[in-house]
Amino acid sequence: MSVPGRLAVVIHALHGGGAERMAALLANHWAGRGRTVTVVTLGEAHGDTYGLAPDINRTGLGLVGHSPTPLHGLWNNWRRLRALREAIRQARPGVVVSHCLETNVLVLLATRRLGCPVVITEHTSLADHRVGPLWRWLRRRTYPRCAGLVVLNEAWRESARQLVGHRPVWVIPNAVRPPRHRRSPGAPGPPGGQRRPFRVISMGRLAPEKGFDMLLAAFAQVARDRPHCQLRILGDGPERPRLQRQIQRLRLAGQVHLAGWVADPERQLVEADLYVLSSRYEGSPVALQEAMACGLPAVSFDCPGGARDVVRHEVDGLLVPPGDVEQLAAAIGELADDPDRRERLAARAAEVCQRFSLEEFFRRWDAALQMVAPS
Repeated sequence: MSVPGRLAVVIHALHGGGAERMAALLANHWAGRGRTVTVVTLGEAHGDTYGLAPDINRTGLGLVGHSPTPLHGLWNNWRRLRALREAIRQARPGVVVSHCLETNVLVLLATRRLGCPVVITEHTSLADHRVGPLWRWLRRRTYPRCAGLVVLNEAWRESARQLVGHRPVWVIPNAVRPPRHRRSPGAPGPPGGQRRPFRVISMGRLAPEKGFDMLLAAFAQVARDRPHCQLRILGDGPERPRLQRQIQRLRLAGQVHLAGWVADPERQLVEADLYVLSSRYEGSPVALQEAMACGLPAVSFDCPGGARDVVRHEVDGLLVPPGDVEQLAAAIGELADDPDRRERLAARAAEVCQRFSLEEFFRRWDAALQMVAPS
């Protein structure tokens, strides 16, 4: 049995983010193999960050928005269900692939009695991700109807099984593209004997789960005795005002820069010396993979999820206990002070491209779809 000839990929949007990137990669892969692919987003079709092949059918429902009251929420989700069902019906897919909790629930409700199997994907920890009581109840009621569930790391498999019962659960970590640019090791310092800045970088949505508040607290300890250290955080989100206030309170305005969303982060990654992941929990951290692919060593919390699957302690980075700001600061400081150790870790970092290759990612996804495709 092969991958069906017609497929629908459904996600909330194709703006910046790991889930959105993987959805676009999959759609382009299947289109490149001659399948008829429709990509449906709950948001608008314009303003996509990740490009799609020209032969992919692109449908944007334009139905993402804030619901000020529960009544508005019910009405808006009813509209989304009707529009989503019609878009999927017109696509006539052999299999629907859906991404992220709220979209998964809506797709499973919208496809009732349409006769097409739905493979759902969870990009966040089922145990740690905060879910409101309504969506938690809907997830329990709808997830057992899926044809199968994809999770990003082995640690989530058991909690996924509890949600979907006898349905298959596949572990498929995110993949990383080989970068266009690579970091040059051991860049010389500036002329005149001045000390070269030590550049720490991190990126992700400015949201509580990414733990940038803990990164700032750790960096304040590092910077206290190392005025040449700099921190750049790429990304945007709801936590930005709070993080800006924290930067001012810690007197780090001259050493920390919130750079906002960056279309091509590679150029900034290759100019850095160290990548730090400070998340409270992760799935299969794409930003971490991308940084290491560029040749950056990493310091990461050993947080629930997939960080330890990516960072090999004392091989290509350092893992510290989750949430331990003191240990995070110590690890960053050690690598800032020891360029030989840092470059030894950096020399192995780019192996992440082989360990999380696109080829293996596509092979596992194709096998999952072949398993549930109608005969």
